[in-house]
Amino acid sequence: MTRFTLPRDVYHGKDALEVLKTFDGTRAMVCVGGGSMKKFGFLDKVSDYLKEAGMEVQIFDGIEPDPSVETVMKGAAAMLAFQPDWIVAIGGGSPIDAAKAMWIKYEYPDITFEDMCKVFGIPKLRKKASFCAISSTSGTATEVTAFSIITDYEKGIKYPIADYEITPDVAIVDPELAHTMPKKLIAHTGMDAMTHAIEAYVSTANSDYTDPLALHAISMIKEHLIPSYNGDLESRNRMHNAQCLAGMAFTNALLGIVHSMAHKTGAAFDDFHAHIIHGAANAMYLPKVIAYNAKDPAAAKRYAAIADHIHLGGDSVEEKIQLLIDFLRGMNKELNIPLCIKQYGADSYPCEEGFVPEKVFLERLPEIAVNAIADACTGSNPRQPSPEEMEKLLKCCYYDTEVDF
Repeated sequence: MTRFTLPRDVYHGKDALEVLKTFDGTRAMVCVGGGSMKKFGFLDKVSDYLKEAGMEVQIFDGIEPDPSVETVMKGAAAMLAFQPDWIVAIGGGSPIDAAKAMWIKYEYPDITFEDMCKVFGIPKLRKKASFCAISSTSGTATEVTAFSIITDYEKGIKYPIADYEITPDVAIVDPELAHTMPKKLIAHTGMDAMTHAIEAYVSTANSDYTDPLALHAISMIKEHLIPSYNGDLESRNRMHNAQCLAGMAFTNALLGIVHSMAHKTGAAFDDFHAHIIHGAANAMYLPKVIAYNAKDPAAAKRYAAIADHIHLGGDSVEEKIQLLIDFLRGMNKELNIPLCIKQYGADSYPCEEGFVPEKVFLERLPEIAVNAIADACTGSNPRQPSPEEMEKLLKCCYYDTEVDF
């Protein structure tokens, strides 16, 4: 038996934000990140709509990119003091992910962060509050997923919280919010969405219910990401839908080691001011992981099917896979995303020397590899790498060398 779970309601399209006027409750805690949602008036709109619904509203702001355990605990304490019956998270993946983790701690004050990270081990929620997620970026799709990523900066590790209990009750996918994204964010979140869809399609947990969502998302991203990056607002609107469809796919089909590697390298070099942005990490690692996973016959067949679906050409399975890899690398170049960790720098591609020193990378490689294998996303990957293979794969991602194992 397999489960397929999505939010009870997904409101999408122009002015979808107005549905907040119809919510039934007495108190709403609105969780938000930096200043962009306030700057462009969306935070005021959310607050006003909730007040129009008859609720007292409190704002918890300042949630940082890649939210920390400390921020989660602080937000949960604010919720315990305010006692909301609605938690409304607005912004990119960071404030929504943080609010999901706060929600768990709010409902179960004695739970530890370690207990939150037990895969599909969260107790029943919604005894105190319902949850609404409003996405402002076109990539993470956390507004429809059962996942939250929280960073322990002392350990330099991102931890995924995974449980269908944290799937939002309501998702609002209003394209107007995505119009405010800066160009680099469009690139990174777009390739994050592409990775979600591709990993979901080749995951060992794929199904007839997730495959159409993944394939359609891949087609939409192929058509609309580059135009969106170059300023086309209609494509920006379509990308906001595409990333949500990719999220619907991966929250049910799960992911793979592209995400395992991204989670464990993202904060691993922060002491060198070399934070590897999640979407950029996915973009760099995805072509290498495809080459690695394609040694598995079932995965190879699925990668070839993706190439067919988006009309890349090729006669043999091998040729189709190579065309898919080349296509994704070409997208990275057009989006100004580097091809490997060694190039990862302030202005990305085609920077030859980036932020992560080679010596430091090699010193930390064994620990990163072990942590990546232990990541919750590894279990549904088509191939299960040994620590030695994971180290070799990460080296390929650092140097941009061929994956031949």
